[in-house]
Amino acid sequence: MISNEILFFGAFTVFVIFIMLVDLGVFTKQKSHIVSFKEAGIWSAIWVALSIGFYFFIKNFGYLIHDVSDMAHLQEIVDRYAKHVVLIPGDFEASLKVFQNNMALEYITGYLVEYSLSADNIFVFILIFSSFGVHEKFYKKVLIWGISGAVVLRFIFIFVGAALLERFEWIVYIFGAFLVYTGGKILFEKEGDDEIDPEGHIAVKFASKYLNVYNRNVVDHFFIFHKRYNKWYITPIFVVVIVISVTDLIFAVDSIPAIFSITKDPYIVFFSNVFAIMGLRSMFFFLSSIMDKFHYLKPGLGVLLSFIGLKMLGHHYLEEWGFKTVYSLYIIVGILGVAIGASLLFPKKEEPVTAPNR
Repeated sequence: MISNEILFFGAFTVFVIFIMLVDLGVFTKQKSHIVSFKEAGIWSAIWVALSIGFYFFIKNFGYLIHDVSDMAHLQEIVDRYAKHVVLIPGDFEASLKVFQNNMALEYITGYLVEYSLSADNIFVFILIFSSFGVHEKFYKKVLIWGISGAVVLRFIFIFVGAALLERFEWIVYIFGAFLVYTGGKILFEKEGDDEIDPEGHIAVKFASKYLNVYNRNVVDHFFIFHKRYNKWYITPIFVVVIVISVTDLIFAVDSIPAIFSITKDPYIVFFSNVFAIMGLRSMFFFLSSIMDKFHYLKPGLGVLLSFIGLKMLGHHYLEEWGFKTVYSLYIIVGILGVAIGASLLFPKKEEPVTAPNR
């Protein structure tokens, strides 16, 4: 018999795929085009609204995810994913409300962490498109399918990570140390360190070695059948899709452990990840032209990762002191607020343009 968790997960996946296809314009046979600032803003608002709506869904109907029907099952789920939650003995309804409130808080905190860390992906995606010479009208299609591939890769990463954490609790310290290291690296990273080498990228090397890659660009197609050789080829633009997916997974090495510091429930981790990275595509078009104005956001993300890493390293002490998930939310919002506010208050000085030598 199929568990309720799998059924809920399946329904959620179908819903996301449907919204993605609507966004892509499949039902209206929309052609590839340059995404306007207005269109990007509308879709960014839609994804944020869906994300917030899911928060309220979990808050009121979170029991559906794990099919919680009685106190014994609720206690089992709490012991497995949320040991810090204190249930009310003899009162199932009140205990369920406490549990669902905690789930909703963990989801929205994880979503905020993932969404903010995804902002850093925008810089890299711009570099990828520039390095591979992708025409601007294909950005939308490449990003949607690239990020969709990233969702599949993150699904594997999340549930493997959850299984490891459940079996080997000491892994949390490795995650914590890695996040502190990554945060420090971002803080002291010099400009230009994140440049993209098209030929040296791991995804390009893999595609060149194991896949049939067509040697010319084919407008708006990922695959092409060559009649002369009676063989299917992938086009260079599909290679960029693979690069986007792999690059996002590399970023997930930082962000997914960060969310595991907030919740141990792999379903909550996955839901927050999906809403964040699916909204990333719209956010790319909405913010790519003004991203350089938020020059303190990147060091802010370094501080954010360092905080989460330290939280993971000292989680036992924090639990004893009664450190709640909502405190993490406040600190995360504070870090992002300071980074954005500082960027606006102290704009980056433009380098003077020197006249060419004659």
